[in-house]
Amino acid sequence: MRYIEVEKKYSLPDAEGLKARLVELGAKSAEPTRQVDAYYNAPHRDFLAPDTISEWLRVRTEDHRASINFKRWHPVDAVVKTHADEYESPVGDVEAVRLLLAALDFRPLVTVDKTRQAWALSDVEVVFDHVVDAGEFVEFEFKGEATDVGDATQRLDEFIASLDVALGEQVNKGYPHILLGRDH
Repeated sequence: MRYIEVEKKYSLPDAEGLKARLVELGAKSAEPTRQVDAYYNAPHRDFLAPDTISEWLRVRTEDHRASINFKRWHPVDAVVKTHADEYESPVGDVEAVRLLLAALDFRPLVTVDKTRQAWALSDVEVVFDHVVDAGEFVEFEFKGEATDVGDATQRLDEFIASLDVALGEQVNKGYPHILLGRDH
């Protein structure tokens, strides 16, 4: 399922219980990193115009690297999305990319500044995010082999349920939605 992302996000009032459970399962944690994600609107179609936002263009800087990413969530018109097409590539010169986007009339929408700590298991990545002006979250992303989106979603749901740890409310919108005050 290359270029398809299946993930679930929750608010996280208390991360310590979940981290302890991940340690029990043998998860390995990476060092926290700061990610600054600049989101852009396209000149040829307004990503914010539909009642339900279904696509983003993002430039991420973190530590000594950068990337550009485009996501389109499916079902496109649904409030609750099940998966996303995701195309991401490293960027060697992030300032050149910013200037390129400006020259093509892409306009900045919002910047998401977060500290992220990733934990890896064989088929699932768990990330803890502290998002400036938005709060604490946890994301579960399926990283294993699956026959289709339904299979990946079912396996991700089973993993989350097997944790037997209290999570906050499920969040069905991205960090830009939250910072822009959009429900969907």
